[in-house]
Amino acid sequence: MLDRLGEFAALAEAHARVAFASPATYTQLGIILAIYAIAFVAGSRIRKYFQPFGSTPKDETQHPLKQLFAKLGSLIVPLLAILMLRISLEITQIALQEGWLVQTALAIAMLLLFNSIVTNFLAHAAAARIARWVGIPLLILHLLGLLSGLNGILESISISVGNIEVSAYGVARVTIFGSLFFWLGLVSSRTARGVITRQDNLDLRTREIASKMLEIGIFSVVVLLVLQVMGINLTALAVFGGALGVGIGFGLQAIASNFISGIIILLDRSVTLGDYVELQDGPIGIVRELSLRSTTLETFDGKDVVVPNEKFIVEVFTNWTHKDKRQRYRVDFSVAYATDIRKLVDIIKDVVSSHPQVISGEDIPIWDRPDCEIDSFGDSGVNMFVEFWMEGIDDGRNRVGGDLLLMIFEALRTHGIEIPFPQREVRVVNDNLSIKKI
Repeated sequence: MLDRLGEFAALAEAHARVAFASPATYTQLGIILAIYAIAFVAGSRIRKYFQPFGSTPKDETQHPLKQLFAKLGSLIVPLLAILMLRISLEITQIALQEGWLVQTALAIAMLLLFNSIVTNFLAHAAAARIARWVGIPLLILHLLGLLSGLNGILESISISVGNIEVSAYGVARVTIFGSLFFWLGLVSSRTARGVITRQDNLDLRTREIASKMLEIGIFSVVVLLVLQVMGINLTALAVFGGALGVGIGFGLQAIASNFISGIIILLDRSVTLGDYVELQDGPIGIVRELSLRSTTLETFDGKDVVVPNEKFIVEVFTNWTHKDKRQRYRVDFSVAYATDIRKLVDIIKDVVSSHPQVISGEDIPIWDRPDCEIDSFGDSGVNMFVEFWMEGIDDGRNRVGGDLLLMIFEALRTHGIEIPFPQREVRVVNDNLSIKKI
């Protein structure tokens, strides 16, 4: 045994002497050093001029896409080095008739790249350790050209259960590629979820539903890829899916319709949380909950009205606060014909403007300030109205209209302005007619 080890050491020493005595070895070494210098300079330039690649990968306060680009930025230099080493390997094998040193450098660069990917993209320590234990040996076998032989050995180890044949190679392939696909799905889902949750223009419920739907879609694709790796015929699944779709179309038509309507509502954002909605058939309230099946309205008397999403698609409804939370309202009243109307208009404008919920002030455009005008001439007096803008809805907690009627009534009494009421004047035409008291 010791003799064999000695012979192997002597042989290795002889090969080393020949290699280091050859000018081609130093040429390859110079090529490798030049490649890494070029890769370092080019990578630094790319990260400098493309800022997302130049960020710190471990900064968790960044936007998820910026974190992803920062992690990819740390891979630019090794990727450039591998690309140039692969090209140089072909050139040196033709020009120098050997390229063992470049090939060794290429293998080491690929191992370092794999380790960097595991370090940057696998946050779980146990998962990263397993990936290294499995991935690095497989990568070494592939680089040495021994992986095909290992595949043949694993394929020879198999068992048959009926018409199904299970081999060790198939199990290993499904395990490795399944883990890889699920890891990619997990990274994609986490990144997409981080992007969606940072969209401030979407309400919380919409962000949750959108991220969940995206997660379901990503992992559905992952499952299909794993089934393809397992060798399962997807045509049979397509036939089964078609039959299932027909069953849903007939038996679960209403549920499917509400589900699709919920998706449409989320996409076009015709209804969002906090909107004040009035349906054509009567229900009125504030949107408190949005789900894929129904929408919950809270009325001002404390009731929750659950409305199927389909109603918001096929029926007419009024969204009072969709684009603008401000609303314009009108309060009507009457005064006697003897009233100084011009003076009255100024009084009413000042009274209405004093309400804290009415939009008023010198910085407000004149067309948005409270305005008092004559509506018509009635039988008993002059019919007036005052229009005003306010934030929110004049109902429930914000009963501005009732407050303004009381304030207008008190202002009219304070200034001695008469509020008319129906009166009848009786004249006696016949002077000879006597009226007897009973």
